[in-house]
Amino acid sequence: QLAGGNITYTDNHLKLGLTGIYYFFNHPFEPDLWEYSKYNMHGNRFYNAGLEYGYRWHRFSFQGETAIGKKGFATLNKIRYSPMQGAHLSLIYRYYAHDYWAMFARSFGESSSVQNENGWYLAAEASPLAHWKFFASLDLFSFPWWKYRISKPSQGVDGMFQSIYSPKRNLSMYVNYRYKRKERDVAGTDGKVILPTYQHRLRYRLTYSPDHLQLRTTVDYNHFHSRGQEGSQGYQFTQSCSYAFSFPIKISVQGTYFHTDDYDSRIYASEKGLLYTFYTPSFYGQGFRFSACARYDVNKVFMFLVKFGQTIYEDRENIGSGNDLIQGNKKADLQMQLRIKI
Repeated sequence: QLAGGNITYTDNHLKLGLTGIYYFFNHPFEPDLWEYSKYNMHGNRFYNAGLEYGYRWHRFSFQGETAIGKKGFATLNKIRYSPMQGAHLSLIYRYYAHDYWAMFARSFGESSSVQNENGWYLAAEASPLAHWKFFASLDLFSFPWWKYRISKPSQGVDGMFQSIYSPKRNLSMYVNYRYKRKERDVAGTDGKVILPTYQHRLRYRLTYSPDHLQLRTTVDYNHFHSRGQEGSQGYQFTQSCSYAFSFPIKISVQGTYFHTDDYDSRIYASEKGLLYTFYTPSFYGQGFRFSACARYDVNKVFMFLVKFGQTIYEDRENIGSGNDLIQGNKKADLQMQLRIKI
């Protein structure tokens, strides 16, 4: 069971809030704890309490939150400066203790969990030319304790540059380049040999939206290598099409072709999902992915949504292993949702 609440005070410049949550299980929560995960949460009863704060002054704004749990604490703080219209500078500092416990926490970071991470993130955005927007960021992060496939405290760098061109309201395109360096155990050395890994990602996306139609084309290229080892690469082409009819039905179809050398050079292809959810699966190897989604707003009360997808691999005869083993090279998924608003 779970119970919580929030109280917030705001005025023209100041914001203060307090959030609390308490949750417990009738059976112990006991995941497998390996050396890299020995500080992960376990037990029956947990709590979290967080103080959020914000202040706006002229072109500056400051926001943050600091939280505690049954163990450890975490804090995230952001300063934003707007020197002129269309230009912004942001600096974010985060500290998530290696033993911080928060099952439902979501926050900015390199890892998906709010734990065992420190970092500084700097970002800049500007629109110096008509129809153009530029964005650049640099993230310097570190992990105070071990992580999966890294048997020591480690650190890394994540840099990105993106340019967006939108000559018309219904036409836009962007090019995105991302560089990431992290550390990882060399396979077969039991953590005795650790080398840096380097990853380069390049993406181009074109979106055209005439009337009730939307067309989106995406091309990705990845290159991954570790020091002293041969690199691997992967690429994908994705085409999506969405159309909203004059009657209350919307449909969306998408197709992806992917080809990667291994798991390290895997690609990601985001898809439309059910309401209040997002779906960005990853693929490696060689194959195709197709999906179709339809939404029918029956009236103001009822909405029905259905989505079907299928992945076809060309480089294997079985998918998965163990209890997840699929005999064959095809994997299908079906999702349906009914919403009732009263």
